[in-house]
Amino acid sequence: MEIGALKEYIIPFPINIPVLKMKTKGTRKTKVNIITLGCSKNLVDSENILTQLKGNNIDAAHESGKDDANVVVINTCGFIDNAKQESIDTILRYVDAKESGLVEKIYVTGCLSQRYKDDLEKEIPQVDAFFGTSDLPILLKKFKADYKHELLGERLITTPRHYAFLKIAEGCDRPCSFCAIPVMRGKHVSRGIEELVTEAKNLAKNGTKELILIAQDLTYYGLDIYGKRDLAELLRKLSDVNGIDWIRLQYAYPSQFPMDVLDVMAERDNICKYLDMPLQHASSNMLKIMRRGITRNRTEDLIKAIRDKVPNIALRTTMIAGHPGETEQDFEELCQFVEEMKFDRLGIFTYSHEEHTHAYTLNDDIPAEVKRERADTIMGIQEGISLELNQAKVGNTYKVLFDRKEGGYFIGRTESDSPEVDNEVLVSAENTYVRVGDFAKVKIDSASEFDLYGKIVE
Repeated sequence: MEIGALKEYIIPFPINIPVLKMKTKGTRKTKVNIITLGCSKNLVDSENILTQLKGNNIDAAHESGKDDANVVVINTCGFIDNAKQESIDTILRYVDAKESGLVEKIYVTGCLSQRYKDDLEKEIPQVDAFFGTSDLPILLKKFKADYKHELLGERLITTPRHYAFLKIAEGCDRPCSFCAIPVMRGKHVSRGIEELVTEAKNLAKNGTKELILIAQDLTYYGLDIYGKRDLAELLRKLSDVNGIDWIRLQYAYPSQFPMDVLDVMAERDNICKYLDMPLQHASSNMLKIMRRGITRNRTEDLIKAIRDKVPNIALRTTMIAGHPGETEQDFEELCQFVEEMKFDRLGIFTYSHEEHTHAYTLNDDIPAEVKRERADTIMGIQEGISLELNQAKVGNTYKVLFDRKEGGYFIGRTESDSPEVDNEVLVSAENTYVRVGDFAKVKIDSASEFDLYGKIVE
């Protein structure tokens, strides 16, 4: 999408918001509904908005289902085409609601707003204001509120209280060809260890048992403020926080991976034997085109070293299908690699041609249907691997953290699974009770491609 061509995303459509009685503007006390789109890093940003608003005694909620808010803050994603479309669709729904008198003001923030602010202001003038990813103090001024520095380290979470995302850094210095995150989020900026430990302690006091560490690149942590990669030291400090039973790492870059992280993972029982390491491809040719700073041989050596240092570690990865220049041979190599490595978890995206990236200078030469076919082929391979790995767990007993009750089952996760994106463990609620947010030992009776079924044994 060329700059200025947002019109292709802005298509009128029927609104899907429940009809409310008309509200008279200016007669209602401010009530804010925050809508979050995109990744967990966006969710943390929304939680910070919520914390600051409430800290200023402003009535605010996250994705309230009551439809009684007169101000809406939409925290958008602008990463790839599908995410941009979802963000535009959501904005337009609330524009329609505003024009019908159901809401009074709409504020848009987040990655899409950061990336296309000028274009959005022209194309959707009904929005009251657009803000970038680091404009929280400016957004607060719209509510006549101040940014309260004393709330740093404190955060109201919107996830179930037993787990929370902990964003340890913002931005990214990596030069990946396909990625616009540096455009939207800027350079890598680490948060200090002391600040993060304080936040972890506050979360633990409020019932958080699992911390999920997130950033655009966890492995770069500390270089900017400590002069060295210091993720291992951060993990040591966080693992000492009372009440934190699990610490999980999401998004570790493979090039120049800090191996001392594995030593801490092996030493500390409350650091999950789990690593999310998006590889994006396996062909050395494609890795070079993608500017990933690694080759297939070095990737395989890294995976072997990780598995040797942390036996039974669960490895999650992500791949991209259809990047410019990907030949049939490159794709066949990717298929072979996935079959051989047997990742515990794997996701795949079709390539999205994003302006302001290096890959945008290349010819987007692979048809959309071919991208989709390649992605489906990879997922077909992974489904077989996942079923094989899950069936090998039948008869074993695992520590499970229960997230919710749904459809006659208590549903939880092992330490090998992150919420929302990974496998789940289902226990029939017919003759069993377990409190959401508690751990229990579960013996696995059966398995499907992406779920385990079992009974609580203690």
